[in-house]
Amino acid sequence: MPFVKISVTRDGVTKEQKQQLIKGVTQLLKDVLNKDFHLTHVVINEVDTDNWGMAGEQVTEILLSKMK
Repeated sequence: MPFVKISVTRDGVTKEQKQQLIKGVTQLLKDVLNKDFHLTHVVINEVDTDNWGMAGEQVTEILLSKMK
């Protein structure tokens, strides 16, 4: 029974995009590892951009600097 956890920043990911991720990852596990489609679990964790860092900076600050 596969369990996949996906973490993304909370900055505009739509319900439809999340559904595509869930369906796509589930299908990939079926195709590559022959895992049962009905026993595959996918969890999407949305993280506030203040709580996600990259290259020593908060993603919030990185996004703000790109808007300037």
